[in-house]
Formats: sequence, structure tokens, C-alpha cells
Amino acid sequence: MCNQNNDSTNTNNCQCLNEILQVILQLQRGGEQNNEQPGGCDKPFLGPCPSVVCFNTRPINFYSCSNATLWALPYTLNGTTGTSSVFRVENLDGCCCTCRILAPNPDTTQTASPYVATESYCTFNLNCVGALKCLADTFVPCI
Repeated sequence: MCNQNNDSTNTNNCQCLNEILQVILQLQRGGEQNNEQPGGCDKPFLGPCPSVVCFNTRPINFYSCSNATLWALPYTLNGTTGTSSVFRVENLDGCCCTCRILAPNPDTTQTASPYVATESYCTFNLNCVGALKCLADTFVPCI
């Protein structure tokens, strides 16, 4: 397991990821938007441009800090099970991040909504996360 020690490096890693995830969480909850920064995981608005407000999720991938493995977890949706590496931040508590697992949208004609919400959740210890990758902002139905 990564970052087992309680030194300042571990705290800084958790704090760095927490700050980025806090921005994402605030945006998804409809927080104030600021158009000063152009892009990245902490882009201060959802969507391809600040004037478009039809997105409700900034999907993310998590990578293990021990070997940079993309984390994929199981979910069940409408009686079908699968695995997904796409998550939506739902809550933050210190170094713990609770996420909803997003599944690929089974209706492939809905290109505007590539993911659907599942009722499967997981909690990540941010001390074990080596990197996160933000995917394109999107609209996820039933959130």
C-alpha cells in the first residue's frame, strides 16, 4: 500500500488531490463558476465553454500510486454486472473520496450521454491514489 507513513509527503499528496476533487465536487453541486482558468481537472466550469450549462458531471479515472494501474471496479445495472474505471465524485472527507461508479451508456445512440449512473459506490483512500485523469465533462442522466 502506498503512503503508509504519516509524513508530510503523504499529507501533501492527499491535500493536492483533495483540492482538485473539491473543485470538481463543488461544480457538480452547482457551485459558483469562475472563468479565469482555461482547463484541466480543476477547470472552474463544467462543459466545453463557460456559457454551456448542460453538464452535471466531470468523470474521472483513478490510478494506483504503487504501479500506476487504472482502477476498475464492479457494478450492477439493471441486473447486468460489469466493471468500470469511470467515477463521479460524490463526497470528500479528508483523504477519503466517495465516488459513484459510472457505466457505459447501453444506448449507443445517446452520444451526448456516454455514461449512466449506477447505484454502486466506492471510497478511495487518496493516499493510495497516484494520479487522476479527468474525462470530458458530460451529462449523466438520473443524477
